[in-house]
Amino acid sequence: MKAPKKKAQDNKQLLHLVIGGELDNIEGVTFKDLSKVDLVGVYPNYAEAERVWRAKAQQTVDSAQTRYFVVHLHRLLDPETDTE
Repeated sequence: MKAPKKKAQDNKQLLHLVIGGELDNIEGVTFKDLSKVDLVGVYPNYAEAERVWRAKAQQTVDSAQTRYFVVHLHRLLDPETDTE
């Protein structure tokens, strides 16, 4: 029995960027020093980006001013991919 064919969108990359660093204020999203922003990496889907984001956030749990974010690059590159 053959496996069902995957839809073209199933194989489509939905790029996500994990980024973080020390913030000016914990209630905002302005980095204290842009030269020290941690550009963790770009990932092909949200699940992989979230896994890395969780690990980085856990490493900095004792620093209240440090935050990590998942940026949905695919939404910036192609707004039509606004679904997960």
